Amino acid sequence: MEYQVTLTEMLDARERRFAWQQKLLTQYQLPMICFTMNIAGPVKASPLIRNGFELGKRYLKEQMDSLHLQCTYWDEIHQPTGNEACYLVDADPLLLKEITCFIEDDSEIGRLFDMDVLEPDGKKIDRSQLGLAPRRCLICGGPAKECARSRTHTVEQLQAKTRDILMRAVEKEDSILAARLACRALLYEVSTTPKPGLVDREGNGSHKDMDIFTFMDSASALWPYFQSCTQIGRRTAGFPAKQTFLKLRPWGRKGEADMFAATKGINTHKGAIFSMGILCASLGRLPREQWTHPDMVLKECSAMTEGLVESDFSGLTKENAVTMGQKLYLNHGITGIRGQMEAGLPAVKDVGLPALKKGLSMGLDINRAGCGALLALITAATDTNLIARGGLATWQETVSQVRGILAENPYPDLETLRQLDMEFVRKNLSPGGSADLLAVCYLLYFLETEV
Repeated sequence: MEYQVTLTEMLDARERRFAWQQKLLTQYQLPMICFTMNIAGPVKASPLIRNGFELGKRYLKEQMDSLHLQCTYWDEIHQPTGNEACYLVDADPLLLKEITCFIEDDSEIGRLFDMDVLEPDGKKIDRSQLGLAPRRCLICGGPAKECARSRTHTVEQLQAKTRDILMRAVEKEDSILAARLACRALLYEVSTTPKPGLVDREGNGSHKDMDIFTFMDSASALWPYFQSCTQIGRRTAGFPAKQTFLKLRPWGRKGEADMFAATKGINTHKGAIFSMGILCASLGRLPREQWTHPDMVLKECSAMTEGLVESDFSGLTKENAVTMGQKLYLNHGITGIRGQMEAGLPAVKDVGLPALKKGLSMGLDINRAGCGALLALITAATDTNLIARGGLATWQETVSQVRGILAENPYPDLETLRQLDMEFVRKNLSPGGSADLLAVCYLLYFLETEV
């Protein structure tokens, strides 16, 4: 049960905060931003409230960074009585108040932010000094102070409204971040150069109907799809993981439609729509603090797709097998991306992502490390795109050839990669499945290092 603070505890916290502020103002002689949350009722701290507080910190940092304002000192405290942060900034106090009022007024969750600006002598700057109206009530939109003074709304009403605002804001921000990073991962994948048989910055590989701009069009069009996948994951997080996957499938078809509309019917990202969509949904199911742990993210992907191979391929016969994936499963037991996903993407977790990170740790740039990761993925996963274009024997020969190259140098030089590209093009080979997994590696790397 969440801790309920007493009036005495809140009064003690207020006195402690005042003393803390005075000490810092005396020490630094700079304007201060003091950030707390407006939370009605006796529960002042919870994981959801903390998430909202982190959003406020992020918004404040974004505004200050945009104006090149640096904090001389900052600190934060997290107690049952609430979350608090203090920032000492060498800037015009009125400018700081303008920033904080913008944050408070710009979005619905801003109503829950209390960002006071104090002058070096401790005097609080009022909104009226900027010609701004008093803050509005959460529920009715009237003057907040009047509603509070007359107790117009019950604590229960305010708590329900607060929770609703926090949940919507956190979901929105998380889904935007997941979609942005997923699209970025797709753009990094197509930009990684040179890639054998694949579209990149130097050419079209083994493809005659698409180029790098086709991929850019497609990646840009998929942004809303990735956001929707993340939101579906969040809204179904309380249900079994497989329920989330079932909810995703119609949206996958919508994502494909968006792709084809953007590319005029060319299939650039059908595999990525499947794999990255599931990955975004897994992020929605997990709290953001777990996004930085690839094992947790991939474990959730596995849980979402448990039994997928059996359910998708049950009842297959030589007469009704239509797609290449169905035929490969029926004739050779190859499960493709479905099997990889159901197993938690072991090619990514055990091979591709470690290769990418190792290359970067060696001082290689993201392009060179990404090329090495792609070749490693070709050897680690059964790429049905390669098999579809060249057959099983050619795929096996290709994997053996790539392993030989990696044995000499896990991160081959550009000339070796270009020679391999020419050979792939001559044979009309394209490791599109491995490219999709490289995009997953990029996304997981972004999550691990930047979230």
